[in-house]
Amino acid sequence: MIEYFPEEIRQHILFRLPTKFLIRCTSVSKPWKSIIKNSSFIHAHLSCKINAYDQHGSLLLLHACDLRRTRLLLFGGHRKTSRGEATVEVDCLYYDNHAFDEYCKIGSQIDCMVNPDPINGRFRVAGICDGLVCLADDILSKAMKYIIWNPSIRKVVMLPRPAVTCITHGPFEDSIGFGFDAMTNDYKVVRLVTLESLEDEDGESPTVAEIYSLATGSWRSLGSVAPPCRIYGIRLHTFFNGAIHWAVEHWKNAGAYYYFILAFDLSSESFCEIFMPKGIELHYSPQVSVSGDGKSLALFTRYNDKNEGTCLDIWVMKEYCMHESWTKLITLRPQGPQGSLFHEALCFRKSGEVLLVLSEQYGQRPTLGSLDLVSQQLNKLGNFEYEYFSIDSYEESLVLLDTDNAVSC
Repeated sequence: MIEYFPEEIRQHILFRLPTKFLIRCTSVSKPWKSIIKNSSFIHAHLSCKINAYDQHGSLLLLHACDLRRTRLLLFGGHRKTSRGEATVEVDCLYYDNHAFDEYCKIGSQIDCMVNPDPINGRFRVAGICDGLVCLADDILSKAMKYIIWNPSIRKVVMLPRPAVTCITHGPFEDSIGFGFDAMTNDYKVVRLVTLESLEDEDGESPTVAEIYSLATGSWRSLGSVAPPCRIYGIRLHTFFNGAIHWAVEHWKNAGAYYYFILAFDLSSESFCEIFMPKGIELHYSPQVSVSGDGKSLALFTRYNDKNEGTCLDIWVMKEYCMHESWTKLITLRPQGPQGSLFHEALCFRKSGEVLLVLSEQYGQRPTLGSLDLVSQQLNKLGNFEYEYFSIDSYEESLVLLDTDNAVSC
């Protein structure tokens, strides 16, 4: 019947169908398959779904794994145990409702296609954009295996090995970012690498960058990063306003340093510096995020108060790149009789609440909590059995359906 409708009407009907149903529709007829696999339809369908989301229809992707069992396997003498028995991994899509109790598990065969490094055990989520998940095999060691995965349609693209490695450049620290270039309709992975074996004339280790393009399927060098910065450990990033943002270190004379936000515009492929709120440049573990309404850059920073212990500040930038527009939303302090409740922020929810990791004591299983910033009420969502997990916004899409080098997983 749908063939008798004008093409414009057919597309509007298909725009409103769920992603998984559209995949089944590709097997119905060649005309349907041709429409659904068309690049223009894929991007229009994504835009339609994003515009239709509200706080009740939005999704959050949970990725978790228990690395303790991996360590037991590697260092406890039980090497005959299979990896499937040694590590536990789960991927779930949660509906972003108040109770946070509706979800579905995602199955994949990624580990069978590309075995993670045995020390790492599992991949981590390095970034999410337009229904694509960038996975990195670098939790405990630097295996430099990267994957772009669409869980909705079960397609993956395995990235080639980057150019900067320990063999070519010596020891390094690195971090990657992932986002969409609207000018070229291309998804890109940007890798920052601080070369530990090299020093410039000021005695600092230089940081270089390289970029992967999904359209070309290859990496290329971006040269040295300016403004100069240093990466230490895994730096979580956020994609906002067409740019990838990291919280990085700027080293000064005599080993002094301060944090700033490094932004990389994917269209112009240029770096710039965004200053943090005055007075927090030395707070440890700063993390860049996006506000619940998606309109503002956000920042989570932690610091030690000599009287109260570990505190967490939550900030938003009201006007992008305007340093004066940073606004502190709340300061979270330790709670409980011994002041032993530690906070680690994960992300904003569509409702404006913030998802937090809570732990009564070091070594205990973490608890997930959702904080209402207006009422300051904390809703505990339950304990997690995993040592490593991440949660971030997600939208289902057909992206990769038209990509020739994407394989089923």
